[in-house]
This record gives sequence, structure tokens and C-alpha cells, in this order.
Amino acid sequence: VYSLAGSAWLLESPRGHADRQLIFGDRFVELEREGNWSFGYSSKDGYVGYLGAACLDRTFLPTHWVTARSTYARASANAMVSLAQDLHLNSEVRVTERSGAWCRIASRDRLYVPAAHLAEIDSRDGDVVAWARVMLGTPYVWAGNSGFGIDCSGLVQAAFHAAGLECPPDSDLQEAMPGGRLSESDTLSAGDLVFWNGHVAIASGNGTLIHANAHHMSVVEEPDATALARIASTDTGPVTSRLRPTHVNRRRPGSRLKQA
Repeated sequence: VYSLAGSAWLLESPRGHADRQLIFGDRFVELEREGNWSFGYSSKDGYVGYLGAACLDRTFLPTHWVTARSTYARASANAMVSLAQDLHLNSEVRVTERSGAWCRIASRDRLYVPAAHLAEIDSRDGDVVAWARVMLGTPYVWAGNSGFGIDCSGLVQAAFHAAGLECPPDSDLQEAMPGGRLSESDTLSAGDLVFWNGHVAIASGNGTLIHANAHHMSVVEEPDATALARIASTDTGPVTSRLRPTHVNRRRPGSRLKQA
């Protein structure tokens, strides 16, 4: 088991199509090494594929996680030095030292992260919508899972994980999550999920949705009536289902799985 030393694309084959993006601190279980390529799977959601072996680092037990959409690690505890590594919402790190407003983290290089962008690993508030809003304005990138670019299912997973909740990586798997199925006449509540063929959005309350989409090419919050009408007129078609998910807390090392 390794930890990611930086963002990397998980590919269907060496130099092939990108299926998902992993970010700093994600754990990767290597099954086979083929030259400069490592084949295995992401331990956070089981995604299988290849990535460059150079981005793998020895694993660590995380103590903190990144709460900012994106941040940067630097080679010293100084905002004026060059940027050394990008980190994103849900990046997990092990803090080894606190120096004023900076935290040194475990890595193969000497790296410092702003303490203001970190929280203790088990401090999650359960507010999916609030975490989705952190990602507003993020560019839409197919298979992306970072503050530099994210897709619709990646946004849902990122918001759920930031809230401390289990969530699979793809919209079809998210549509199959346990929860209450809503009819078209039911009023959407904040945190409900709306699904189309290959697309998903988070209801944010007061008749609005948050989603990463290729129409705006970014993460936006917009009136649900506007989104429903526009998407229905495209090849994506009408809504396929609405879900009020049963919240299941994420497993952490040594912890039990709970339902809320």
C-alpha cells in the first residue's frame, strides 16, 4: 500500500484513457509493477487502473485533512517561497510538526502546509451542501477529482467525503446508494441527489441544485427548474431518479461503520 505523493490520473492502461484522478494522500494498493507503471486500485473507492510509479510514496497514517478547495505545500514555512506541491479538498496528510501558522507534513520531500487549510482527520460536520459549495467555480473536467477540475460524480463524492460520509465514485453507483426514493411531486430537500443518464446533481435547498456540468464547464449553483429544462432538451434526457441518501459514516482505521 502506497500514498500518493501528488495528483495523478488513474488510467485504464499505461498511457491510456483517464478513468479517475487521485490526489495527494490517497492510498493506492499496488498489485503489479510493469516498468514505470503501477497497476492496482484506489483504497478509497476501489477504482482499478494504472498510474506512474514515480508518484507513489510510502504510506502514512493521516492525522489531518485539507478543508480548502485547493492549497499548496511549500519547501519551508514561508508564504514567499516557491510552490512545491498542490493539495485539494480531502487530501489527507500526516502532520509531524507545527511551526506557527504552518504544519510540516510527512512526505518524501520537506513540505509545509498552511495550518488554516487543515483540520483534524475525524473533524467532519456532515453538511454535504456546504462542502459542495466550497467547490463552486471549479472547472469541469471529465474524471477530475480535485480543486483544479472535477466532474459531476467526483463533486458528489468529494462533498460526501468532506462531510465524513461514504460515497461511491460514479453516478450509476451513487444512484444505487441506500436511501429513500422520491417521486417527481416530492419537494427536494438540501442534500438530496438528482440523477440523469450519466449525470448527477446535489439539491442545495430553496429550489436550487449544485453540479459540475459541461454546459457551464464548471461547478455552479442554479435554479433546479432551469437545470431540469435545459438538460431534458439534450441527449442526456429527463431525470431518471431522485434520492434522499441514507448517510453512512466513512470507515476510518480502527473505527466502526455507523449509520446516521
